Amino acid sequence: MTWTDIRNNWQDALTDLKIRFPLVDHNAFKSPPDSLSALTNHVATRHDLTAYEAEEEITDWMFVVSLARVASEVSHDLSDQ
Repeated sequence: MTWTDIRNNWQDALTDLKIRFPLVDHNAFKSPPDSLSALTNHVATRHDLTAYEAEEEITDWMFVVSLARVASEVSHDLSDQ
């Protein structure tokens, strides 16, 4: 998953984001942030992380969410056969 994917599917991404980062101020993100850096800085501040730690956590989150979506798509494709 890329930053563009997140921005284009913000409501779905926000739902996943709320699960992984519960201290994020969800009202601050009714629309996607202008940049991944803005999201990273917010997560770092709210979760008492360094910028580097927040970036790593968000990168991991994006990877896990992308794996889950691929697995869902594969499962759906297999059930259609």
